Amino acid sequence: MTRKLNFHAGPSTLPVEVLEELQKNMVDFQGTGLSLIEESHRSGNYEAVHNAAVALFRELLSVPDSYDILFLGGGATLQFAMIPMNFLPQGKTAEYVATGTWSKKAIDDAKKLGSVRVVFDGKESGYTTLPDPASMKVDPEAAYLHITANETIGGLEWKGWPETGGVPLVCDMSSDILSRPVPVEKFSLIYAGAQKNLGPAGTTVVLLRKDMLDRIPDTLPAYLNYKNHAANNSLYNTPPVFAIWTIKLVLEHMKKNGGLAAVAERNLKKAGLVYGVIDSSGGFFRSPVDARYRSNMNLVFRLPTEELEKKFIDEAKAAGMIGLKGHRSVGGCRASLYNAMTLGGAETLAAFMKEFAAKNA
Repeated sequence: MTRKLNFHAGPSTLPVEVLEELQKNMVDFQGTGLSLIEESHRSGNYEAVHNAAVALFRELLSVPDSYDILFLGGGATLQFAMIPMNFLPQGKTAEYVATGTWSKKAIDDAKKLGSVRVVFDGKESGYTTLPDPASMKVDPEAAYLHITANETIGGLEWKGWPETGGVPLVCDMSSDILSRPVPVEKFSLIYAGAQKNLGPAGTTVVLLRKDMLDRIPDTLPAYLNYKNHAANNSLYNTPPVFAIWTIKLVLEHMKKNGGLAAVAERNLKKAGLVYGVIDSSGGFFRSPVDARYRSNMNLVFRLPTEELEKKFIDEAKAAGMIGLKGHRSVGGCRASLYNAMTLGGAETLAAFMKEFAAKNA
C-alpha cells in the first residue's frame, strides 16, 4: 500500500506505527480474547489504558497536579456551551476574542446562555490578524476570557498569551494541542478536540484547574456538569474507548520520539519549508495572514487565480497529496501540518509547490 500524504484539516493523519498497533490488537486486545472496544469500561484492562492516557498527557504537556484531565464526548463544539453553562453566572459577563470561524461559533453559543462582550473582533481585517496579547485589557469583573489558540480555517495562531490579572483564561486548543509547549498554569481551562494532533474524532480533552469546580452551579444536567466528570475520572458514563485508546498510543509514540520539545522543533521545520516556498515565490503563492501570527498547523495560501488553485489541488492529488483545498467558506489552499505529518511529507509538498510555480508562473 502506498499511503497518501494527508493535508486535511481533520480528521488528520496518524502515525503509521499507531495504526499498525491498533490493527494488531483490534480483534484480540493483548491476548485477552476480546477487543478493547467490547470490554466493560469498568474493567481493569480499560482502566489501565485510560489512566495511562491521562498520565502521559500530564507528563508530555507538563500539566500541574492542580488540574483535572478529562476525556469527554461531544467534540469541542459541546464545550462552546458547557463552558458558559458552568462558568457564566447571571449578573456576570464573559469576554471573548473573535479571531475567526471557531471563536465566532463559541461566541454564538455563549450569547444564548449569558452576557458576552467581544473585546476584539478581527472582522475588519478579514480575520487575518490577532490582537497583541500585551495590549489586551481584561475587565477584572469578567467571568472569564475566551480565546482560540489556532484558527483552523483562517490559519492564525497565538504566539503569546494575554495577562488576565486573575480572570480565568479559557482556551480552545483543538488544532494545535501538543504541537508546542504551553504554560498550562496560565489557563483555567483548556479544551481540544482529538482529531487533529491526538487521535481520531470521538473525544475532547479538557484540562480544568480544580478550583474552578467551586464556581459550578448545582442546577446543571448531569452530563453537562464538569464536577461529575472530574469526580469520576471521566467515567461518569461510558467514555469513547476507541478514541482514548488511540490517544494513549499516540502519546506513547510522541514520548518515544523525543517528547514535546522534539515535536515542536519538527513542526517549526515543516512550517518553515512551506512558508519558505510561499515567501520566495515572487507573489505566485501568497499568504493572506499577518506574518506575526501565521499558524504552524494550518498554512493557508492563495495562487494568482482560482483556476490555478484548482489545477494545483488536482495535480497535487494526482501526485498523492490530498486535502489541500481551502475551507469552502474562504477558498484558496490550505496545508495542515499536524504532528503526525512527517518532515518528509512537508519536503514533498514544498518541492511540488516550487515545481508547480516554475511551470505556471
